[in-house]
Amino acid sequence: MDINFNKNEDHNKLLLSELNKKFRKVSLGGGKARIEKLHEKGKMTARERIDYLLDKNLPSIEIGAFAGEDMYKEHGGCPSGGVVVKIGYISKKQCIIVANDATVKAGAWFPITGKKNLRAQEIAIENKLPIIYLVDSAGVYLPMQDEIFPDKEHFGRIFRNNAVMSGKGIIQIAAVMGSCVAGGAYLPIMSDESIIVDKTGSIFLAGSYLVKAAIGEVIDNETLGGAITHTEISGVCDYKALDDKDALTKIKTLVDKIGDYEKAGFNRIDTKKPKEDPKDIYGILPISRSDQYEMKDIIKRIVDDSKFEEYKAGFGKTLICAYARIDGWAVGIVANQRKIIKNAKKEMQFGGVIYSDSADKATRFIANCNQKKIPLVFLQDVTGFMVGSKAEHGGIIKDGAKMVNAVGNSVVPKFTIIIGNSYGAGNYAMCGKAYDPRLIVAWPSAELAVMSGKSAAKVLLQIEKASLQKQGKEITKKDEEELYNKIKSRYDLQTSPYYAAARLWTDGIIDPLDTRKWISMGIEAANHAPIEKKFNLGVIQV
Repeated sequence: MDINFNKNEDHNKLLLSELNKKFRKVSLGGGKARIEKLHEKGKMTARERIDYLLDKNLPSIEIGAFAGEDMYKEHGGCPSGGVVVKIGYISKKQCIIVANDATVKAGAWFPITGKKNLRAQEIAIENKLPIIYLVDSAGVYLPMQDEIFPDKEHFGRIFRNNAVMSGKGIIQIAAVMGSCVAGGAYLPIMSDESIIVDKTGSIFLAGSYLVKAAIGEVIDNETLGGAITHTEISGVCDYKALDDKDALTKIKTLVDKIGDYEKAGFNRIDTKKPKEDPKDIYGILPISRSDQYEMKDIIKRIVDDSKFEEYKAGFGKTLICAYARIDGWAVGIVANQRKIIKNAKKEMQFGGVIYSDSADKATRFIANCNQKKIPLVFLQDVTGFMVGSKAEHGGIIKDGAKMVNAVGNSVVPKFTIIIGNSYGAGNYAMCGKAYDPRLIVAWPSAELAVMSGKSAAKVLLQIEKASLQKQGKEITKKDEEELYNKIKSRYDLQTSPYYAAARLWTDGIIDPLDTRKWISMGIEAANHAPIEKKFNLGVIQV
């Protein structure tokens, strides 16, 4: 171990410590005082409900834990988007669970809440995964109704998806464990089966105050839409539960009876742990995002037995394409090489940059994985495609377009891990969010942007200087330095993995040691959905 390894390790473990600290904060939702008030009512929190529901001895992953991070400050914040989403196992069956967090504005829906719910449904639809809704929400957050109510990807899309999933035979079970009002009342009833908790659960299109205002009828909420009303009079719900635990136990019983699913047939054998210690990742990954390192050393600490078969190893070396196994699952890995290398012509090529030969290799490899029904894993640490006259004359745009075409038309499930840089068109070619990865997560070391903070600040500084000079203002060296630092600090904030996770550009920020678990559970989920389309690369310029 050298001194750089130790410095890297200290830095990356500090990033991990910050991640854990931030997660502990958001996991409290609206705070301890509101959690205590919930408990006084005999109710469990969203996370307690999910923990009770999931099998204790099996793994789980949380989607969008940092959704809403540092957003909506003027409204008091919205930790985790006011809803908790996890993929885990109920009665040994993989499911996705969506639980409103009533400690955050009584579970009201902010714009990010809607986006997160839609992401959960997207995962269920893509993977034909059973979805469980634990409903406890006051409905749309009225001060922001214009950003959550009327558009295509807003609140109403949830119920459209309920209908679509039902038509596709995707199992939906809902438990009403608190308020379920107005348009939100349709969600549990559009599910296959619904449960309502006595005395705490309620469903109605309009509450007692609105009913009185609208038609003059005086009635209490329990009589209007409580558990007895909806299981004995209206027939809206299928089961009445005594309390939260009784409702969750009923869900376990219902899931336990679900039959087996048709499998996609991805190849899996017995798992083997990596021979190389995964904890070495902390020491391998450099402090600076511009420093070089050997990506193969990272791959060895992620794949089974630390073994992989590299495709076209001597060609297009700034991209590593390899077959391997992760937790027994066969995978095709596309990873950015992060060290300076020489090509066959003895020309220097920069690490993290995609060249024409690399793009050409990746296109062929992606096609092979589609041909052989092998899921794809993208390990991103990319600064973009090569620029300059030589690259342009060599057709970099054409070769890049081929790779983007292959990624876009790929029919096997794709999983993206953002290890370091994720800049510009490199983000797209390496299966960024726009290219429908089944799951996309970032390590704490990740940065997402059109370009690096340094590069962007230099470009923006030139534009700002030109503008000021046109106004006849003189720019001193000190002024220039202050302006540069101001621009860079603002831009750096937007490249943070937390900025991306807050807006659900990624599904989460994870400990690098959890990478194998996320990919394995992701492929298992994808295995629920047989591939129905054929891979077609479309029209490309050869």
